[in-house]
Amino acid sequence: MKIYRESLPAMKKIVENYTSQTVDLKIEQTVNEIIQNVAQNGDDALRDYERKFDNVNLADFSIPDFQLEQALSNIDDDLRAALELAKRNITSFHKQEIENSFVDVSTPGIMRGEKITPIESVGLYVPGGTAAYPSTIMMCGIPAKLAGVKRVVMVTPPQPNGVNPAVLAAAKLAGVDEVYQVGGAQAIAALAYGTESIQPVDKIMGPGNIFVATAKKQVFGKVAIDMVAGPSEIGILADDTADAAEVAADLLSQAEHDKRARPMLITDSEQLAEAVSKAVDQQLGTLPRREIASASVEERGFIAVMKDVSDMFELMNTVAPEHLEVQLKNPTQYLGLIKNAGSVFLGRYASEPLGDYVAGPNHVLPTGGTARFASPLGVYDFVKRTQFIQFDKPSLQADVAAITKLARTEGLEAHARAVEARFNGKDE
Repeated sequence: MKIYRESLPAMKKIVENYTSQTVDLKIEQTVNEIIQNVAQNGDDALRDYERKFDNVNLADFSIPDFQLEQALSNIDDDLRAALELAKRNITSFHKQEIENSFVDVSTPGIMRGEKITPIESVGLYVPGGTAAYPSTIMMCGIPAKLAGVKRVVMVTPPQPNGVNPAVLAAAKLAGVDEVYQVGGAQAIAALAYGTESIQPVDKIMGPGNIFVATAKKQVFGKVAIDMVAGPSEIGILADDTADAAEVAADLLSQAEHDKRARPMLITDSEQLAEAVSKAVDQQLGTLPRREIASASVEERGFIAVMKDVSDMFELMNTVAPEHLEVQLKNPTQYLGLIKNAGSVFLGRYASEPLGDYVAGPNHVLPTGGTARFASPLGVYDFVKRTQFIQFDKPSLQADVAAITKLARTEGLEAHARAVEARFNGKDE
């Protein structure tokens, strides 16, 4: 891995090159064409794209519920136990996020409040291809059901030998209502616009490749989306108490996701920096996905040696990583210094994959520096808020002068007159 020994200002400029998002106009155009085709031609367009991109001929996109039940019954006991552990922990964590409607009647004659309503239908995109992600289904489906979503629809790329049974089993455990074998930008288009087989949804969730992310961005407005997710990232803050082999392993846990993934180590220890760089090279030699991980490490990975812990945190807050590990002595004392991160892993035994699978907090996280303003996926993403107001006549009358003053200051005479109309000599 590249090792930088620059000043903080210089490193901030270097980091911008690692985290900057570029727009590929060719991909944008290709995705737009796919979306328009699906919107106009429905199932026929989906079948054409599945033949073209996934080499699969599908008569029916839907996977019936009994196949989900069969998959859950037939997976091995250890896998089922792992999925059920994940379900318990994801459920117990996300239950804490459930919000309640409220009514404020503290002022006589006035009622104000907010009503929490579940989104009617959501679509979950679950990647396929080189890896299967049953964990993503749990992370999206369980919070959706806790929020009260009635219709949870899952789409996932078809496979020549059928969808991975672990994916189907996870869908059953997570409470998914409908499953369709459709992938890529065409799946996002189907969820947004609907086809003969797939009814449209109100919001689309879940990670995917650059085509999926671009499609989500383009359908936003027709439907809501959780976020435009980029490649996976891990930032590690470590001092000389950290174990180089463990740090290297954690960096590679994200590097193996995608050639564009970003593994980053920031440390104040020159010795650790050198040791981690060597350990990464050694571990890559035996990694099954070494081609992907190597590209990530070489093109997107870096180690920065800073002068002290303060500079380490300031630089990492500039990165705003999706996953942040704090492998420092007494890591919890540094929580207050963390401003920008999707999910934080404190100490030696909070290795990032713990959060990917069974800890409970969500693994659908903001990427590409968006942790500066965005949050992990949660129950709150599956509900909407509606405000309500009720005033009696004396309460409104008490505020007429303020309302009309503000309305006329803004040049909105009809606003002022609408309130005054209630008091033009009329009885209640």
